[in-house]
Amino acid sequence: MNRNVLGTGLVSLLSDASHEMVTVLLPIFITLSTALGGLGANAAVLGIIEGLSDGLSSATKPISGYLSDKTKRRKPWMVVGYIATGLLLPAIAFVQTVAELAVLRMLAWAGRGLRGPPRDALLSDSVEPKQYGKAFGLHRAMDSMGAIIGPVLVFILLPILGVRNTMLVAFIPGVLSIFVVVLLIKEVGVKSTTTKAMTFWTSLRTLPRRFRHLLVAQAVFGIGNFANALFVLAALDLMTPSLGSIAAASVAVGLYALMNVIYALGSFPVGVLADRHSKPLLLGMGYLFNALACLILSLLTDNLFLIALAFIAVGLQLALTDTTEGALAAELLPKNITGTGYGALQFVDGVGDFVSSTVVGILWVVFSPIVGLLYSAILSVVAFGLIMWLMHVPKSPQISSLNVLHSGSKANE
Repeated sequence: MNRNVLGTGLVSLLSDASHEMVTVLLPIFITLSTALGGLGANAAVLGIIEGLSDGLSSATKPISGYLSDKTKRRKPWMVVGYIATGLLLPAIAFVQTVAELAVLRMLAWAGRGLRGPPRDALLSDSVEPKQYGKAFGLHRAMDSMGAIIGPVLVFILLPILGVRNTMLVAFIPGVLSIFVVVLLIKEVGVKSTTTKAMTFWTSLRTLPRRFRHLLVAQAVFGIGNFANALFVLAALDLMTPSLGSIAAASVAVGLYALMNVIYALGSFPVGVLADRHSKPLLLGMGYLFNALACLILSLLTDNLFLIALAFIAVGLQLALTDTTEGALAAELLPKNITGTGYGALQFVDGVGDFVSSTVVGILWVVFSPIVGLLYSAILSVVAFGLIMWLMHVPKSPQISSLNVLHSGSKANE
């Protein structure tokens, strides 16, 4: 726990509390009738907006990661990104049309893409290689604590304030996150392994072979791993006939909070396991939990226990994949292209989110929710097979030696 580990965790906690308040309300806000203060759209619109937002976010990630390597400065890109998400997402409370919502959501998510790779690179720069799992686990745990706080606040405030006013409350943690990233986080001097400045495309071409295998597995998983907002919509649809729209909405928000509780509680233990055991295996287990969640929901049951079990599986999936993905990438990447590597990885994740959210949203409406859920489950199992393949790819001696050098430099500091 050093200043940057604490800072990145705290800023993520506050930022997530803000944007999760808005995110968990989006399915309700978009599909709620205009007479009740919503926009009166459907699941396909939600899926397309989420997909476009993730697509724009993914487009900024390789560029910001590369620029953070080139300039050897991570913090400025983080500051701009946290300003965008902290201010633009809560502003959705003022929109009157789907188009206005889409613009704000997309610009806010572009900021989220801008901050992501520099933040993860800064985190890996700030600790020794033997602590990658713990550092990313602690960060993801604090990040997911914010994702718990946000839905809990919505659960409490929604019946009192309504949808739009509850979104306005999200300005408070959003603004606080900006102050934290400006005042607490500091730059870490990155000792480059080369004196020659690389172009963007050269940096991409030098990514190690094992890291490229990780990109392939994440790409397959990503095109099936749809936005969590659609899990909320699934719970809402399944429970509305028996509970009514208002009660079902409250329970769906509560399940979303439960998912993030599991995510928060699981992240640091997963990080500890990742430092001691196979990171690819843990990542693959995350893929399988996603498949399990989709299979449970595809039963189309209104049994609250089974629906809750699906949300618990999603929480475990998030703890396993988010923590292990970051730690495994840090292990596989040389220090002079860490930002570029994280940018490429998060770009692949973002493209996957765009494809999956759009495709599943359309399958949901045109065919059946079952089709969309089975599509996701099948691709998750395929991705598990691919990540198991990574375990048999030989390690690069160059990367190992670079990380040893980095460990020595951190110890000297």
